[in-house]
Amino acid sequence: MNRYFIEVAYKGSQFAGFQVQNNGHSVQGAIDHALSTLMRVAIVTTGSSRTDAGVHAHQNFLHFDTDQSLHPQFLYKVNAILPRDIVLKGVYAVPAEAHARFAAESRSYQYFLYHTKDPFRQDRAYYYPYTLDFALLQQAAAIVSDYTDFSTFSKRNTQVKTYNCRILHSYWVREEGELVYHVRANRFLRGMVRGLVGTMLRVGRGKLSIEQFHEAINAKDCTKADFAVPPEGLFLMQVQYPEGLLQPVMKL
Repeated sequence: MNRYFIEVAYKGSQFAGFQVQNNGHSVQGAIDHALSTLMRVAIVTTGSSRTDAGVHAHQNFLHFDTDQSLHPQFLYKVNAILPRDIVLKGVYAVPAEAHARFAAESRSYQYFLYHTKDPFRQDRAYYYPYTLDFALLQQAAAIVSDYTDFSTFSKRNTQVKTYNCRILHSYWVREEGELVYHVRANRFLRGMVRGLVGTMLRVGRGKLSIEQFHEAINAKDCTKADFAVPPEGLFLMQVQYPEGLLQPVMKL
C-alpha cells in the first residue's frame, strides 16, 4: 500500500463543515466520493484540520492509502468530479506512517473583516461597520502569545485531552478596506480562532478592557469569550509539515 497526501483548497459556504457527517454535505465527503469514483474502490481519507461549516481553506491536506497506481491525469480527473467549490491542488508521496493530522507542525489562519458594504465580499469576510481602536486590537493579539492554556476559547462538547496550544504568531494587519487577523499555532481548539477574534473585537470597541481580556483568558471559562463572529471570514491558510516529508507526485 502507498500513502499519499493530497492538498486541497475550498470555499466552505455551501458545506456543513469539513468532516464527513451523516446528515450534511461535507468537504471531506465530496473528496472521498471523487476519489472513490475515479479509483472504483472505496477511499476513506484522513484530514489534517477540521474546519467548521462555512469556513474556507486556501490549503488543507488529507491522506489516503491505495495499492493502485495513480492515473497520469489523476488531478484533472478528480477535479472534474469534485464540485466547483473544491479544488485538488497537489498529490504527494509520503512514508507509510505519515499522518496528515499528527505530522503537521503548525497551522495558520486568517480572519477577514471589511468596513464598507461590499456584495462581493459578503461570503468571504465579516462586514463589521464599527469603529475599532487598532492599537488595542494589536495589544490584545500580542497578549495571546503569552498564554498556552486556551480553555476560554474552546467551544463546549469537545473531546480534547488538553487545551494547551503554542502560539507562534498573533497580530492584526490593515489592508485595503480590511482588517485581517493572522494567527499561527501548533494546534487549534474547536472554535478557537473565532473566539479569539470575537473577544478581541470587544476590546477594540472598548467594551472589554485589556485587564478584563487577561481575566477572561485566565478564567478558563468559555462563557467569558465571544464566539459570535460568523464563519465566512475565517480561512485556513497553510498547514506546515517537516521539511522533506512531502514528495511531489503531481501539482497544478
